[in-house]
Amino acid sequence: MSRIRLAVLLLATLAPAARAQTPQVHRDIVYASVDGKDLGLDIYMPAGVTHPPLVVWVHGGAWRNFTKANVPPVFVENGFAVASLDFRQSTDARFPAQVHDIKAAIRFLRAKAGEYGYRTDRIAISGLSSGAHLAALVGVTNGNHELEGTVGGYRDQSSDVQAIVSYYGASNLTTILAQSTPFGLGVREPALELLLGALPDATPELAELASPVVHVDAGDPPLLLLHGDQDPQMPINQAHELEGAYEKQGLDVYFDVVHGAAHGGAEFYAPEHRDRTLAFLRRTIGR
Repeated sequence: MSRIRLAVLLLATLAPAARAQTPQVHRDIVYASVDGKDLGLDIYMPAGVTHPPLVVWVHGGAWRNFTKANVPPVFVENGFAVASLDFRQSTDARFPAQVHDIKAAIRFLRAKAGEYGYRTDRIAISGLSSGAHLAALVGVTNGNHELEGTVGGYRDQSSDVQAIVSYYGASNLTTILAQSTPFGLGVREPALELLLGALPDATPELAELASPVVHVDAGDPPLLLLHGDQDPQMPINQAHELEGAYEKQGLDVYFDVVHGAAHGGAEFYAPEHRDRTLAFLRRTIGR
């Protein structure tokens, strides 16, 4: 889809942003326990909005760092409820533990919607860097029993999501190292060894299972990709691969290239990119 058409389509659906007010925050809600360790999430409810749609946020940190406290304010400031998750990091458990945890959290969030007041008929999932990889993987594996796992309860609830917003995430762990800069290799190799237990070429089946591009099919939800064209850490070709997999299936995919941006930064939330992201969410999950 052309960048011009993307801008027209997304900006045409853009509603006025809600006035920034202090959200109501429910912190440290336990959604599951694994091996005696509680897994928690925080729920941010936008001020003055009744039954807002929900964005599930997956933090970054090379699958091994940071916490649910690392959540951008852009969604809740503009009328979306946000659930920011902690999950088992690669220092504690290898893949696919992280995906099992996130899917358990989504089931929990659906079960608790009436208690906290958000909507769950249509849920978006979003994340940045390694969190974007996990968000995309969760998004393209709706109904995948191998990645559903047995963490947590509420097995009568669905872990499906209806939209994905990916900020500079990986999509193909079998190609990422070949695409990486020397700097990127220095970051990515040790991170992948922790996540998978070995480098991708030494565990190809697990690397494929962990690659969103492998799972894309005709039933997958709309996808918005944001990636800096000067990213030295996460190859922009990773976003191109996922875009191509979506296009091959005839799915809705939008690629917002952030010109001049590296791996993260305020540029991704500048008005132009913020407005496209919000418009995408309003079109796909409401508000």
